[in-house]
Amino acid sequence: MATAGYAQGRVGGSTLIQTAAYAIGAVFLLVGILGFIPGITTDYDMLSWAGHHSGAKLFGLFNVSALHNIVHLVFGLAGLAMARSRAGARTFLIGGGVIYLALWIYGLLVDKDSDANFIPVNNADNWLHLGLGAVMVALGLLLPAGGGSGMAAGSPQRGRPEGRRQARHARHGHAH
Repeated sequence: MATAGYAQGRVGGSTLIQTAAYAIGAVFLLVGILGFIPGITTDYDMLSWAGHHSGAKLFGLFNVSALHNIVHLVFGLAGLAMARSRAGARTFLIGGGVIYLALWIYGLLVDKDSDANFIPVNNADNWLHLGLGAVMVALGLLLPAGGGSGMAAGSPQRGRPEGRRQARHARHGHAH
């Protein structure tokens, strides 16, 4: 039964946590690529390797540099690779979320015009890092890893008609 898979945290051949890690990894990869495309990244001619001097902005909103874009690409590839296992997916979501929450704190504390702002970040980046970090940690902690519910994939769920029928057969000594 298809609903049994969802109850166990499975979508297709992957668990929900793996699907979330794949999706977030793919978005990071896409953002990393888009950061190198003029037009999508405004003031592309002002893109620098690193630092607060980079005047390029992804979607005209988020400060980016070549280093920033490369970090997104690497993070995306790591997410796709780690999503191949349930434990890896959970580690990527929680660990990556903690990294982005740390980036949020860094963005709040760093002087935007100092050399310490090497990533670079602006207020839009800070809010994005907060939201992204919180969502990643929440997904990593709350999504089921799959297979832990005690039911085999496809087995009937308590309260569903096929589950009652099997329970009735078991009470009356009928083998299945």
